[in-house]
Amino acid sequence: MTSRFTALRLSLSTALVLVIAGCGTPLSENWSDYTPPAAPAQIIATTPPSAAPEPEKKLERVAPDCSIEKCVALTFDDGPGSHTPELLKVLAQYDAKATFFLIGENVAKHPDIVKAELDAGHEIGNHSWAHKDLSKMSVTAAKKDLQKSDDAIQKAIEQKATLVRPPFGALAPSLKKSLDVPVALWSVDTLDWKTRDTKKTEKSAEKVKPGDIVLMHDIHESTVKAVPEMLKTLKAQGYHFVTVTEIIGKPKDGIGYGTGQSPATKK
Repeated sequence: MTSRFTALRLSLSTALVLVIAGCGTPLSENWSDYTPPAAPAQIIATTPPSAAPEPEKKLERVAPDCSIEKCVALTFDDGPGSHTPELLKVLAQYDAKATFFLIGENVAKHPDIVKAELDAGHEIGNHSWAHKDLSKMSVTAAKKDLQKSDDAIQKAIEQKATLVRPPFGALAPSLKKSLDVPVALWSVDTLDWKTRDTKKTEKSAEKVKPGDIVLMHDIHESTVKAVPEMLKTLKAQGYHFVTVTEIIGKPKDGIGYGTGQSPATKK
């Protein structure tokens, strides 16, 4: 009886050892050697690949007050042309804003350049469809010409021109009064269209006074080559380069403007 009981105890002990040995944690006589199982990997939440980053917000430009600051408005007629993209690069280097008076038939050929002008913060004006003398047309015909050009501009940039500059600066008084935008003329003529001389165009910067509107033509390579030196000269004199609307302040529809505000003219 005693030997059978002893044998039973041994069998149970052996079974218990086998059960424990089958567990995940190995037996060890020295518990300091025990290494706990590794913790499960931490799951880090990430942005789903489909979620696009928020677009960077562009700071809105604050134009200088030209009744206090020295301002000049550089304007370029007859484009867009093949030299206009290079001009846009030069203007960007000096953080200079300008106004482009566009020929409608050129807009139809190069709408991408017009959009680049607008995207860079420049002002867009209407310079007629094909550079014909509007003062020699009937009011009806002249209006149709300007409207055709404006339609091309609107198709290119989804907005109308904010100013009109008639070819040769010539406009019948009756037509001018009927326009729904201001008329922009100029106070400094570089004569770049006539001389086609880079050095002479550069020297025209010496004529500039605060409030001036400068006439140039970006269809001429000689003009575009003159602009960096003009910007350098005028910037050294403390000038801000602004659009025609900015230099005038609050231009009125149907009114012609040859100059803008300046500290000397402040009331």
